[in-house]
Amino acid sequence: MEKTKKFVIALDEGTTSCRAVLYDKDAHALDSRQMEFTQIFPKPGWVEHNAEEIFKTQLKVLQNLIVDNDIKHEQIEAIGITNQRETVVIWDKLTGKPVYNAIVWQCRRTADYCEQLMAEGWTEKIREKTGLKIDAYFSATKIKWILDNVPGVRNRAEKGELLAGTIDTWLIWKLSGGRCHFTDYTNASRTMLYNIYKLDWDEELLQLLNIPRCLLPQVCDSSKVYCNTEKEVCGFSVPIASAVGDQQAALFGQGCFKKGDAKNTYGTGCFMLMNTGSSAVASNQLLTTIALGMNGKIEYALEGSVFIGGALIKWLRDELEMISTANEINIQAAKVADSNGVYIVPAFVGLGTPYWDMYARGAIVGLTRGVKKAHICRAALEGIAYEVRDVMDTMVSDSGIPINILNVDGGACVSDIMMQFQADIMNIKVCRPKNVETTALGAAYLAGLATGFWKNRDELLKRRETDKIFKPQMKEDQRKKLYAGWQKAVERSRNWSDN
Repeated sequence: MEKTKKFVIALDEGTTSCRAVLYDKDAHALDSRQMEFTQIFPKPGWVEHNAEEIFKTQLKVLQNLIVDNDIKHEQIEAIGITNQRETVVIWDKLTGKPVYNAIVWQCRRTADYCEQLMAEGWTEKIREKTGLKIDAYFSATKIKWILDNVPGVRNRAEKGELLAGTIDTWLIWKLSGGRCHFTDYTNASRTMLYNIYKLDWDEELLQLLNIPRCLLPQVCDSSKVYCNTEKEVCGFSVPIASAVGDQQAALFGQGCFKKGDAKNTYGTGCFMLMNTGSSAVASNQLLTTIALGMNGKIEYALEGSVFIGGALIKWLRDELEMISTANEINIQAAKVADSNGVYIVPAFVGLGTPYWDMYARGAIVGLTRGVKKAHICRAALEGIAYEVRDVMDTMVSDSGIPINILNVDGGACVSDIMMQFQADIMNIKVCRPKNVETTALGAAYLAGLATGFWKNRDELLKRRETDKIFKPQMKEDQRKKLYAGWQKAVERSRNWSDN
């Protein structure tokens, strides 16, 4: 690399892997490093991560990226962080040692307690304060579970000996050598503890869940120089200049800066966000969340959540061993014209928008003797697309704002078969950018804006490049028939665990 050039590095800490991506002034992703980390499943429906492993993995890919590209530390303008949201960890503020594994956003262990809160009449009040539904998905009940179930932890928390945070907070604290305990508005808004209108941790909810306020981080803008990395930890000292939840990062990376702009990310899960500007739009089925905190101003978004998206492909690869690589699913699916009547409902950890069924479980329906591996692979891709249509229909209905084009990103959107079916089943255009990794790009943009590496949003929009636009080709009667079959399949999966 030229020694006079400056770069921004995005740390993209996902649900299954850590990445570090190098960007130049033209916002080109020059290089990246990625490593997967361990998925821990102690019981059915429980999902955990080793927080120390996450940090070590994230630090390693960052250091490898710098060394492999022969970059001097003074060439790094800033580091931006984007992360899996809702996943939470509690650690000792002196030793930095976690008191328990990180509990992952997918984990269902607190479903019964969420049911209890709903039975006690908290649904509407929590929605009015946080914009969220009561669900095991969010951080609040996970924190409570650790405090209630790990011996000695509650007492230590009340004494002020422990800290808690989502993964952005954990990484900032570790990278800074334990000096900084921060989060941003987007991550705070996903905890079910943060009042998105008063912009503060909600005292009533903290008391309800018996969570000491001293555990929680200071909430800041998403684009801001939080601190520098600690040289003794990282080997260098450079600014950490953004922190943003992965889906809000993708929204920003897609250039969805105007009210009504929408994107869907096809990652481990699928997440559709619509920018609603300075006004928060209330919804019974969607989540009202903070899209961005920047220059002291808050932007809001509506969000629909699909818990299992690309993770379905990973399941076919790793657990069923039906394919050997993720891309093989496209090769198999291309061998057949349709799914031969098969529907896959990937409700492994329940259903998100619009069903919010914590007790739904995965189902494969419509099997006959004529079904081949290729049909299963195609049904998996179609199942993800059906889930996304469920979310879009709800978003348009609740917001009153039509979606004429859906911007897509994330690893799974490289599938032309799935993107064409997505356009067909939704009957709208689907736009895929050349850079589908917009989550990391959004974190880089926000870090670069904080330090003046990029001037403003207009400069960023000029750098956006489109790869392909998928236009709907399916006839309306076929679309209705297929979607009716999907709705029937979903009903077969609902309330399964409860039975």
